[in-house]
Amino acid sequence: MNTNDLDAPTGVPLRQDASIIALVGLAHASSHFAHLLLPLMFPVFMREFGLSYSELGLLMTTFFVVSGIGQAGAGFLVDRIGARPLLFAAIGIFVLVCGAASQVNGYAGLMLVAALAGLGNATFHPVDFTILNQRVSAPRLGYAFSAHGLTGNLGWATAPLFFAVLSSLFSWRTAYLAAAFMYLCILLLLVLQRDKLRTQAATPHPDQPAEHSMAFMKLPVVWWCFSFFLLSTMTMAVVQSFSVSILKAMHGVSIEAATLTLSAYMLCGALGILVGGFVAARARSSDRVVALSMGSGAVLLALCSTGLLGGTLTMAVLASTGFAIGIGGPSRDMMIKKATPQSATGRVYGMVYSGLDTGLALSPLLFGLFMDRGWYGATLLGAALSLALSVLAAVGVGRRTTP
Repeated sequence: MNTNDLDAPTGVPLRQDASIIALVGLAHASSHFAHLLLPLMFPVFMREFGLSYSELGLLMTTFFVVSGIGQAGAGFLVDRIGARPLLFAAIGIFVLVCGAASQVNGYAGLMLVAALAGLGNATFHPVDFTILNQRVSAPRLGYAFSAHGLTGNLGWATAPLFFAVLSSLFSWRTAYLAAAFMYLCILLLLVLQRDKLRTQAATPHPDQPAEHSMAFMKLPVVWWCFSFFLLSTMTMAVVQSFSVSILKAMHGVSIEAATLTLSAYMLCGALGILVGGFVAARARSSDRVVALSMGSGAVLLALCSTGLLGGTLTMAVLASTGFAIGIGGPSRDMMIKKATPQSATGRVYGMVYSGLDTGLALSPLLFGLFMDRGWYGATLLGAALSLALSVLAAVGVGRRTTP
């Protein structure tokens, strides 16, 4: 059976497509929520365990190194056994992660939690995009990618509110136990709706010569895509991990206001992705949309890095950066789809999106050193430069993609 046999026909009912998109979106939101399981508690860990920014950055590096290596391998498993088993396993791991996080008593325990969370995070992009590409009708695929990115940002936006409220009402350990229960409920829902998540393992087309499973790695466009994700997500890691501390240090913003700014950034990003879905469905050159989006975000971040805007305006501009970057999200996914051979969907998505994990792993380690030295403006400027370089990578993808 060919991979495309399960592709949804163009006449598929909207309700069927919407159900699949919603389930995959929920799974994606849960993975983005997990990205912030540790960073949101950084001030608590510094106070209770006496940790430095560099040590905290190493936690996230561990998370994303494990996730990146696992993601590249998960792509091969998705092509071999299908996406659904890996999705269930990942959500189950998050249940264990949150339970373990509620019991940690030092840095070693946090490192174990970070590694286990990275393993859970590893499968989501090859799993999600394999399901969407196989089960959603082609005319609605651009909107599916928009919803996928939108739910991811909503997962990011929900996490700060979730932990802030539960930690203030009870304790940070109770907040982690509540997160474990949330993941268990998500897992049960996905299991009950498992028929909608069925995918077929990839098999080569009978008219095409058999290729080695690693042959896709010879394609230059794969590495341009990898570079794009590495560079663009280094910026995202700075905002997620250090924006609260930067706003407090540069402008004396309260932790509550800075945390709300981070949530506003994520919500603006979600709004940008929603708008970007309509852009992606109509744009002929996805790479140009991505380049304009990332370039605009880089300019806004560079303005924030100067420190000249003052606290209130900096928070507003930082939030609007999320909107600018978000517009390019669905076009980014369309750009990757155009560069992906049909017989290697899981493998290519796994390898390309491991660039995301690589960037998220390197960024906290590098910029954690900047933060320890008090280079707060330079941290934001470095994030802006990384985003600007991702524009060049997007153009490189466009030039190497067959229409």
